[in-house]
Amino acid sequence: MFKLKRILLIAPTEMTRTPAFDRAQALAQASGALLHIVAFDYVQALAVAGLFDHKAMAQAREGYLQVHRQWLEQQARFERGSGVQVTTEVVWAKSTPAHVLEYVNDFHADLVIKDAHHVPALDRAFHQPLDWLLLRDCPACLHLVTDAVNPKPLKILAAVDLSHLEDLTQGLNDRILGLASRLARACGASLHLLNVSNWSVVGDAAMSVPNLSLDHSLREAINDTQEEAFEALAERYGLDESHRHLLTGVPYRVIELFARQNAFDLVVLGTSYHHGLDGFIGGTAESLVNRAPCSLMMVKPSAV
Repeated sequence: MFKLKRILLIAPTEMTRTPAFDRAQALAQASGALLHIVAFDYVQALAVAGLFDHKAMAQAREGYLQVHRQWLEQQARFERGSGVQVTTEVVWAKSTPAHVLEYVNDFHADLVIKDAHHVPALDRAFHQPLDWLLLRDCPACLHLVTDAVNPKPLKILAAVDLSHLEDLTQGLNDRILGLASRLARACGASLHLLNVSNWSVVGDAAMSVPNLSLDHSLREAINDTQEEAFEALAERYGLDESHRHLLTGVPYRVIELFARQNAFDLVVLGTSYHHGLDGFIGGTAESLVNRAPCSLMMVKPSAV
């Protein structure tokens, strides 16, 4: 079963304690994982000055970074006070996707935590935000924190996708529910399971299609199979009937509305991308990133 051993918190460049700090502390304390906090900091003016006086720039840069290191260490002492094992680092580099992903890969994190950032649609048309690029390329589970009213989540929703008929309850769905279940136990949170039906991947199709567009007999067979798989998955993790939710509609819209109406602290869901095409699960996660009603935790297939 998936276990959290190494948590990486990507702190903002600004020396500000954000909701992601409190969530990272709470999850590290609950799971017993190591927490490492990294901040990427880079001042263009200092870099340009170094072209003319390298030694002076190096001294100025070191002094600047020392202030940031001291601030980050203050946050770490706060975390250690709750019994969490914490390390920190300030990296002289821009927080570009390339630098962040290189750091994540070198650290071998099980979970990467950062604050979620809303990006207007017009801006997304010209460049992909860091959150979306991490969603696609980060090899570890990714936790985007919207707020930390409850630093230790009290109500968790695991949203699975049973549209892939060739592999209904294994692989990614088990990883989603396994991680959600482990977090719920560690945090003393209630756990709910959601599947949005009426969408399926049929044959070799790259995208999911509405079940209503299928032949009646095939549609009935698919619905029955998905329901059986859902119940088997819920039974495996011992979920009460009242915590099992089978809904219909467009997945990201249903998940957003259901999570908002029921005041969940955290939604755990999967993301799986295929080169050249956005997979159905990946499309759902991407659609939720910019309209999340609460914090999101994205899980990758074990093969990724």
